[in-house]
Order: sequence, then structure tokens, then C-alpha cells
Amino acid sequence: MRYRASALGSDGVRVTMESALTARDRVGVQDFVLLENFTSEAAFIENLRRRFRENLIYTYIGPVLVSVNPYRDLQIYSRQHMERYRGVSFYEVPPHLFAVADTAYRALRTERRDQAVMISGESGAGKTEATKRLLQFYAETCPAPERGGAVRDRLLQSNPVLEAFGNAKTLRNDNSSRFGKYMDVQFDFKGAPVGGHILSYLLEKSRVVHQNHGERNFHVFYQLLEGGEEETLRRLGLERNPQSYLYLVKGQCAKVSSINDKNDWKVVRKALTVIDFTEDEVEDLLSIVASVLHLGNIHFAADEESNAQVTTENQLKYLTRLLGVEGSMLREALTHRKIIAKGEELLSPLNLEQAAYARDALAKAVYSRTFTWLVTKINRSLASKDAESPSWRSTTVLGLLDIYGFEVFQNNSFEQFCINYCNEKLQQLFIELTLKSEQEEYEAEGIAVSASLRASPCAMELTSRRRSPQERCQGPMMMPSSPLAPQWEPVQYFNNKIICDLVEEKFKGIISILDEECLRPGEATDLTFLEKLEDTVKHHPHFLTHKLADQRTRKSLGRGEFRLLHYAGEVTYNVTGFLDKNNDLLFRNLKETMCSSENPIMSQCFDRSELSDKKRPETGVASAGVSSLSPAPTNLPFILAEQVATQFKMSLLQLVEILKSKEPAYVRCIKPNDAKQPGRFDEVLIRHQVKYLGLMENLRVRRAGFAYRRKYEAFLQRYKSLCPETWPIWAGRPQDGVAVLVRYLGYKPEEYKMGRTKIFIRFPKTLFATEDALEVRRQSLAICIQSWWRGTLGRRKAAKRKWAAQTIRRLIRGFILRHAPRCPENAFFLDHVRTSFLLNLRRQLPRNILDTSWPTPPPALREASELLRELCRKNMVWKYCRSISPEWKQQLQQKAVASEIFKGKKDNYPQSVPRLFISTRLGADEISPKVLQALGSEPIQYAVPVVKYDRKGYKPRSRQLLLTPNAVVIVEDAKVKQRIEYANLTGISVSSLSDSLFVLHVQREDNKQKGDVVLQSDHVIETLTKTALSADRVNSININQGSITFAGGPGRDGIIDFTTGSELLITKAKNGHLAVVSGAWQQQLPPAEGPGARAEPLAAKPSNLSSAGQSLGTSPWVL
Repeated sequence: MRYRASALGSDGVRVTMESALTARDRVGVQDFVLLENFTSEAAFIENLRRRFRENLIYTYIGPVLVSVNPYRDLQIYSRQHMERYRGVSFYEVPPHLFAVADTAYRALRTERRDQAVMISGESGAGKTEATKRLLQFYAETCPAPERGGAVRDRLLQSNPVLEAFGNAKTLRNDNSSRFGKYMDVQFDFKGAPVGGHILSYLLEKSRVVHQNHGERNFHVFYQLLEGGEEETLRRLGLERNPQSYLYLVKGQCAKVSSINDKNDWKVVRKALTVIDFTEDEVEDLLSIVASVLHLGNIHFAADEESNAQVTTENQLKYLTRLLGVEGSMLREALTHRKIIAKGEELLSPLNLEQAAYARDALAKAVYSRTFTWLVTKINRSLASKDAESPSWRSTTVLGLLDIYGFEVFQNNSFEQFCINYCNEKLQQLFIELTLKSEQEEYEAEGIAVSASLRASPCAMELTSRRRSPQERCQGPMMMPSSPLAPQWEPVQYFNNKIICDLVEEKFKGIISILDEECLRPGEATDLTFLEKLEDTVKHHPHFLTHKLADQRTRKSLGRGEFRLLHYAGEVTYNVTGFLDKNNDLLFRNLKETMCSSENPIMSQCFDRSELSDKKRPETGVASAGVSSLSPAPTNLPFILAEQVATQFKMSLLQLVEILKSKEPAYVRCIKPNDAKQPGRFDEVLIRHQVKYLGLMENLRVRRAGFAYRRKYEAFLQRYKSLCPETWPIWAGRPQDGVAVLVRYLGYKPEEYKMGRTKIFIRFPKTLFATEDALEVRRQSLAICIQSWWRGTLGRRKAAKRKWAAQTIRRLIRGFILRHAPRCPENAFFLDHVRTSFLLNLRRQLPRNILDTSWPTPPPALREASELLRELCRKNMVWKYCRSISPEWKQQLQQKAVASEIFKGKKDNYPQSVPRLFISTRLGADEISPKVLQALGSEPIQYAVPVVKYDRKGYKPRSRQLLLTPNAVVIVEDAKVKQRIEYANLTGISVSSLSDSLFVLHVQREDNKQKGDVVLQSDHVIETLTKTALSADRVNSININQGSITFAGGPGRDGIIDFTTGSELLITKAKNGHLAVVSGAWQQQLPPAEGPGARAEPLAAKPSNLSSAGQSLGTSPWVL
């Protein structure tokens, strides 16, 4: 099966480890345990090369993951990949960091045992990135805690903060961790992260004051200068140019193309907020960072007596303000040292070299203690808030160890000595835990009997019998030589306990000798320390100096160097600076100055209690009684503190105990080249890393027993097709099925062993032969399946053709007899026609009540079609009636009345159809309050502006027409001119043309009664409709042609003559009549807004009309 990196889950298909074995010649094996020549380092590296060439960066050694840094994004860490590896058995998917993460997490939840993932490798191998990916996996896939994702966010955001203060650009890595980190993540019983804790180890504080060429100081300095706001930099007294600061120019590498300090600063500022930093704490922290830069710019000059004097007053002022100390006190501390002799304090001036040393020591102390405070602050933020609750006892812990790898430089000093000692301890632990896990698995499966794990002075052993002292000195581990008997064969590996003892042993260890040399009175130097080493451990086989070496070896060893034979190879250390770095001295008066700091962070970092503590805390040396022989002097100019190497040793021992209490998982990181180029595989560099990571020893330990092991269920499921008895289904126990299968395959007794739940296969060639047989079997199975499927498709196609032919025959016979009475010969055709009509009708039903379309039915369905059509129409009417609102219903009723009165009788009626009738054309503010007062409690149902023509002379006058429940009221400004009770309204006359005049005919009971009223309205259809409805005079509207006669006064009638013309004209004719010339109705479209009008086009009304099928100009009242 073809397997590439791009197949890592894009299609969601699981690719098991065995699936790639058929491509092993091209992409290598996914587990080094399956290498046939497992003792060959060349074969190991070649397998790495093949996988790296195919972008397969992960490979297993049993449960150990080997990761090669690709130096590019392979798109294999997405949410989809996380889901693919979530809850899946370790070997069901290709090797991946997420598989290790998920396995540890599931073990933590199911077994309720603490876990630890140990990530190691040299700088640039990808340790920090692996740690971040693990945290990302747990943040994305673990259940959210009940109190939200605050803890999860803080765990993630602690990384950029620690990277800013603890990482730097080195020659090997642009984001190298310059400290060791161990993080515990606490999970509740539901598997949700609820807290965390971080331990840091051995910050490389010497980087604060010195960097090699091509390297940088810690990231935070450059991020602050590049990304800090102008106001912030002004307050801190900083410039944006890193070249202005002595501590940032020594490496001559302020700018790095792969680092965006400005963006990184934004990330750090946001992260500080997430992990509960207040604005005041951020300001105090930045003040300390800025003070370190200002410290580096403190310069000294010698006076006449060669004593150092501060020459940079401006920098000193910034320091006093940022650190919150007195300027005179700081100046004195930088140029003098305080000595206490017989209870008296003496000040001794410093020369230029001593002053520079004091300045750099203060800078290192301020930064390193601030880093420790920062870790403590983050831990307080990560601490679980439910630590006092009863459920706290049910929490489990998953540890992540991101520790520096083995370092071998051209010039190795105290830092490399500590780092390599740390790797020795972790390698010792790794071998011990690996042997223990192998032992436990064999015992659990009933394979390794009477075996126990024990430690000897020379080697770690798995043994079923006592070995002689001569055998134990050889340093091999004993593993079963045959799976059929409890016999054991030696596995040669380097047991580095002898190196660990050389470094840490009491009295005679290098650390003890270093501490004793730092404490003894007299002139102690780095060379005296080396001489004492030569006298004490000169007979140790893994220790060598220029004095102890032979003539040939002396050429490669300087007189100030010593060489240790580590498990990873020889490393030569230069003793220059060992004593100073181990003492980590800080002059007493500098300490006193910092203890008086008003900066809240500094006051926590420098505790005043240290000033009165003149006795060194108990160390390995002190507890051994050396201090009684060489008492610590009381006139030291510095505050005594536990030596760095001893502190590191004690913290490392604590770390080992922490890791021993947890179930381990391992990630071994490898960098493929020093140039950080993708696709480049440096074999020499990789061989060196394979050696010092102890990968070959790990592989030999893993292969000493059985190369391959699987659950019976998984093994049977994969290979059951190779045996006729187990294929296709095995009905019995999986263990019995596997036994039948291996007998059929011809496994020899020495090639495998049956455990309680697993089968163990000793040799990879046995598995490869099985896998190759499976590939051949798959080919034959594929052919069988293809032939069966082709036959199935052929039968389906023949059956379909047969059915089609029969159907066509029945349709033809039915068509011929379609007019005959129903019979078996035409029943199928008639049913088809009816079904087709009904299906077609379903697709072509009328969309609204105005849609009169209907499919033509066949003769047999005409009656049913009419019934369906009537039902459909009634249903649409019912739906339409239910959908209209009361307001719209009233509108429709008025429109219906207007249609009844004017449709086909008055020329300008059509232009009123698309326009809505509104409730009133005059607002309340347009009607005089006096009129409203005159009307009293009578409500106004409708109001519209009109033009009234006098009965004599026909002079036009503006009026308002108001409709009340009882009368028509004619209003002039604030005066009621005429009130016509509906009982006295005998009729309404209007012409058939497109003019807008109408006459209200009033009943005259005597000569005092006014005559009829001649009015003109721009909304004549609306006005007359509402008047007719209000007065209940729908049948009293007369539409006249030619002329209208009206009562002009007592005994006198008036006549209005109507004619058509090009435009509207109203005037008094010579014969005394009112002549109205009506324009063409198309040009008389009433304006959308008349005086006070708020009319809308009909299409703007609610969608209930349009949804019922109404459209402009086709309203139901037009029909």
C-alpha cells in the first residue's frame, strides 16, 4: 500500500503500521524494532533517511517516538489530524506526536496513573515545538472544564511568555530554549485540565551579559525595543535601536529574518493579560527588563588611584528610577565592595575589572531572579482553584519535560558540564524505565518468569539467575534467549551509572570537589580545582586530563581542560570560569542595595532575610562534614549561597524522583542539519545524535525480547485471510484463531510466543514474510472480488434490460387499446397515464388564486381533474383569507366597493387601483383645534383637502372635508363652514370622465337651507368610496355623462358641463354654467403624495397580498 506524509489523515482512513511494510524498501519501516539488522547503526540511519526523504518525520522504537525536524510546515497538526489520532490504538495509525499524546492521556484517564512525556534532543531539534504541539492537542481534544477554558488558555499562553524570557537565537536554533522546563498539567476525573505547575532548570544567565558571534540575547529585549509603544519606551528611557545597548551588540545579530519581534511582542503582551498580570505588574516587569539594558551601558573610568568611577550619570538615573533604589547607594555598590571583619564593615574600592564584574553579576542576578519570579507568578495563575474541594483527590497529572539535549561545542564550559550531567541522569532513568516496562509486559503476558529488575554498581540487569561479579562488570542486560524457557541473553549497552557517580558521588564526585574548592580558605582558582580533580579521580576510567593522558592524547588536551567519556562520547571541558559560575557571587553591598528596592518584583526577588543569613545552606559537601574541617569565613565580601552545581544536582534528583513516580513516554528529537534547511540530511550530524540519544541501546533493549507484539483480535483481523479455517469469519476465541493461523503459516516454535492477550513474534523476518503473504493474498482476493462484482453488475444490467423490454411491450399494447374498457391488456398503460398526470399536476399546481392554468387531463380523469381543481381553488382562497390582516381586509373591502361603483364607469378609476386607500389624508396637526373642539367627542374617520366652488360665480376656495360617524363636515381654516348630516345627503354625483369634481346633493327642507356642494378632490375615487361607506350611500352615487345639475340656492339650479380636452380646465362659461374640460386620464395620475397624504403604492403593502398571488394592476376587485 502506498504511504506518504500527505496520507496522514486527509481522508480519515486509518493506515496501520503493517500497511506500510510492503513499501518498506522505499519508505523504510515505521518501527525500528522491525529492522532486520537492528544492531547496525548504518541500517538505523538509512531507515531514517528513507522516511525523511518521503516527509515521514516520525518513527517508533517500540513506544518511543523519534522525531526529525523537517524545518518546514508539513500540515500534519490540524484539528482533523487531532481527531484522527484521538481515542485510537497506538499502532492503528502511522507514527505521530499526537499518537504519543493520546496514548498517555487515555492511560491517565483509564488507569488513573500519572503520566510523563519526556522530550529530549539537542538545540534546534524541535523540542519546544513538540511541547507546544502537545499542549495544543490537549487544549483542543480534552473536555472543557466546568468553569470555562481559563486554565486551558493560561497553559497555552504561558509558552510565549517563557519563550520571550528564556529563549534566544543561537548558532544552532533561532528559538533555542536556554533553560530546562518541566510542566505538570492536572486533570480532573472527567479528563478536563484544571491546573498546572512549571519547574525551570539552569537558566543560562551568562547570556545576559555575553553572547557568541551570530547569537542574540534573550528574545524579550528585542521584542520590547521593536514592539513597545513610544510612550512605554520613553518612560523606560529606551531607544528602538538595539545597537545602542552593550548587552545586545556582542553577538552582532540584532535582526533575524525568521523572527518578527514586533508581532511576537503583541503575543507576549496578550499572554501576560491572560495569565493574570495586572498593568502595574507588567510595568514593574518591563522596568526590570529595561534596567538590565541600562546596566550594560554603565561605564567606568579610573581615577588617580586606579579606582573605578561611574561615568554614565544618565544611565545611573534611569536605573535608580526603574529599580526604585537610591542613586548614591547604587553608585557606591557598583564601585565598592563591603567587607565585614570582626564585626566592622569596611568599604574597599574596586578597580575597572572588578567593577565590570560587579555590574555584570548584578545584571545576571536581577534577570535570573526575575525569571524565577515569573515562573512562580505563572504557577499561581495555573494553580487549580478547587484544590480544597474533595474532588481534588481524584485529579491526575500529566508531565511534559522539555530539557536541553546533550551539548558538545568547540569550547565546553560549566553550562555544558551541567547540561550533559542532566542528560546522563535522564539516560540512566530512560534505560531503567525501559527495562522495567519490558519486564512488566513479559510478566503480565506470562512469558518472562522468575525475572526481576535490580540495579548493580556496574549495570542495570534483567535477570533470572545471579550473575558473577565478573559478568556484572561487563555492563550487559540479560533478556530471554528463547521464548520457550526463562533463559536470558546479554544485551550490550552502555550503563552510564559509572558516569553519574563520577559527577555526583559524595566526597569524590566532581561536584563535591568543585564545592569544596569554592569553600576552602586561601587562593582557590580554576587550575587548583583541576589539580584536585587529578588527585582525587585520576584512576577513574572515564576521566582524563593533560597530566594524566599519554603523549599522543596530550596533543588534543589543554592544560586547563579535562575530558569525560559520556555515554554519548567524549567531551572536553575547559575549567576556566568553573569556580565563578559555580559560586555565582554577588557582592554584599549590591545585595543590600537590591533588597532596598521599591520595585515590588525586585523586593520579592531579593529578600532582606538573606542579608542576615551568613551561613551557607547545607549541601552535599557540608553534610559530608567538610565544612567542619574548613569553616566558612565571615569576612567574605559577598552573600554566601548554595553553589549552582549543587543546586542543580538536588533539583535534578528531585526531577528524577518525579519522573519515576509517573508512567513515561518518550520523544527523541533529531535535527537533520545545522543550516536549518528543509530536505537536507546530514548523516554525520545525525549519527552523532543517534549515539548520544542512546537510540541504538534502546533498540537493542527492545529487540532483546520480541520484535513485534499485537493483541490477538488485531492480529487475527489482519491476517485471517491467509488461513482457510479462519477466513472469512472465525467464530471461536481470538486466541484459538491465532493459534490455528500461525500453525497454518508454519511458524516455528522459536519464532513466536503466545501470551495471555497478545502474540509475540521474535524476528522481523517472520512478520515480513507474513505481510508479504498477505499482499499476495490480497491480490487474489482482489481478483475474486472484482470477478464477483463484475458478475453482479452484469446480472443487474441483464435484469434491467429484461424489465425494460417487458415494460415497453405492456405500454405499446395498452396504447393500442387505450380507448377500450379497462382490461388486463390496457390496465398498465391507463395506470401509467393517470400516474403521469398526477405527478405532472403536482409539479404544475397554480401558484396563486389568480393563476388559472391547469394541465389538460386525460379523458379518464376529466371529472376527477375538475374536482381537484375546485378543491385546489378553495384551498388557495382559504389560505389567502387566513393570511390577510384586519387592516388589509378593510382595504380590500373598500377597493371592492370602489370597483363596484366606478369600474367601467369613470375614466380615472383604473389609475386608482394600484394605490392604497389610506385612513386619512390630513394629520391631527393639520386640523384646527377649534374644529376638533367643535366636533366634541365625534371621531374623525377620514380627512382630505378639497377645493369648493361657490354656487354663485364658481370661485374656487380651499377647504377640508371631514367624515365623522354622523356627518360630512366642510371646514375653512378654524371654522366649520357646513355640516351635512348623512340623513340629509340625498346623493353624490360625479362625471364619467377623468376629472376630479363631485357634487354632494343635500335635502332642502326650507329656503334657508344651503344648496348642494360642488367639490374637487385629488383623490376623488378614495374620497367618494369612503364617503359612500360612511354615509351608507353606496347605491346613491350617480355617474353622469355630459352634465350634472345641482341646487345652487333657493329656487335656482346650477349646471356643470363636462367635455374632454387636452388638459384639465375648470371655468365659468358664458351661459353661466361651470365648464369642466377633462384631460386624458393617462395624464391625470394622482400624485403619490397630496397635501398631508401618506399614500403608498399597492406593491409596498405587506407580503400577504403578493404571497396570495396578487400583482399590481390585477387585484381581485379589478376582475
